[in-house]
Amino acid sequence: MNKTDSSLTHWRDRALEFEAEIKKAIIGQDHAIRLLTIAVFARGHALLEGDVGVGKTVLLRALARVLGGAYERIEGTIDLMPNDLIYHTYINEKGKPAVDPGPLLKYQENLATFFFNEVNRARPQVHSLLLRVMAEKSVTAFNKEYHFPHLQVFADRNRVEKEETFELPAAARDRFLMELNIQMPEDKELQSQLMFDTRFFDVDALIGGLKSGVLPFDELNDVSAMIQQSVQTTPTIESYALDLCAATRKPSAFGVNIESVDMSKLVLSGVSPRGMGMLMRAAKVAAWLNGRDALTPDDIHAVLHETIAHRIFFAPVYELHRTEMVTALMEQIVNQVAAP
Repeated sequence: MNKTDSSLTHWRDRALEFEAEIKKAIIGQDHAIRLLTIAVFARGHALLEGDVGVGKTVLLRALARVLGGAYERIEGTIDLMPNDLIYHTYINEKGKPAVDPGPLLKYQENLATFFFNEVNRARPQVHSLLLRVMAEKSVTAFNKEYHFPHLQVFADRNRVEKEETFELPAAARDRFLMELNIQMPEDKELQSQLMFDTRFFDVDALIGGLKSGVLPFDELNDVSAMIQQSVQTTPTIESYALDLCAATRKPSAFGVNIESVDMSKLVLSGVSPRGMGMLMRAAKVAAWLNGRDALTPDDIHAVLHETIAHRIFFAPVYELHRTEMVTALMEQIVNQVAAP
C-alpha cells in the first residue's frame, strides 16, 4: 500500500466516524447522511427539500457541528437584501453609525459552512449574490475581494408554502452538487422514538452533545483531489455514464417512454457539462466510501438522481407535475440505458 492509499484509508475511517456521529442525533435519515458525506468530500454544495418539520434544519446543524470550522447561518426572508449577507449597520453605544461584517465576511477564509435556511423566501437579488459565492467562492465588498477557499453552502426549503417565495433560477440550482428530498421515516419504531423519546425534544442539547470538528475542514480540498485521482474509471464505465447523461437530453433515443407523455416534447434541457462532471465527482466519492478504487455502475446509481434530476427542465405543461415526471424519467433512464 502506497502513501496515498494509506492516507485515503485513514480518511475513509474519519468519514465513517463523521457519519456515525451525525447519526447519534439524526435517525431514519441514513441515506441522506451518506449523500451529505459524499457532498462534503466531493466539495459540492447541497440543497435539501421536504415538508415542514421533517428535520432538514436539524440535519444541517448536526453536519455543521460535526464538520467543524467556522459556521454561519442566515434566514431567508422576503425583506432580506444582498448587503445583509456582507455587512450590517447599527447605531453603537456612542450613538454613531457603525458597520460590522455580515455572515459571509465574519470569518473570511476560515468560513467552512454557510447554511441558508428557507432559501426560497429570499429575493432573486439575494440568489444572484449566492450564485457568485457558490460558483467563485468569493465576494467583493469595501473595494476588496474576499475569498472563501473552504466554503460549502447548504440550503433548505420547504415545498409546502408557496406564498412570498421565489423559485431558485436554473443557474443557481445547477451550482448545487445535489438536491436531496428529506422525508419522514416510514418505520413506525423510528416515528415512535421521534415522538416519545425526550432527547429529541431539545434540539440545542441534541446538537450540542455531538463531537465537534471530526474532520479538519481546511484539509478537505486536498483529500477530495486525492480521491478523484485514486478512483479509476474504464472506457466502458465512461461510455455508460455518458449515455445516462445523454438520455436526460434525448430520452426517446434510448427507448425511454413514460405513459401518456409526448417524449419528444417533454425535456427542454437535460444535464449540463457541469452536471456531468459533478456526477463523476460524487460517484467517485461513493466508490471510495465503499472501499473501492474503481468506479462501478452501482456507484453512479447511488448518486444519479440527487446529482442529475434537478438539472433536467421540462416543458411548462409537464413542469407543473415535476416531482412525478422527474422520478419516472430517472427510473426509466436507469432501466433502459444498458449497464456494463
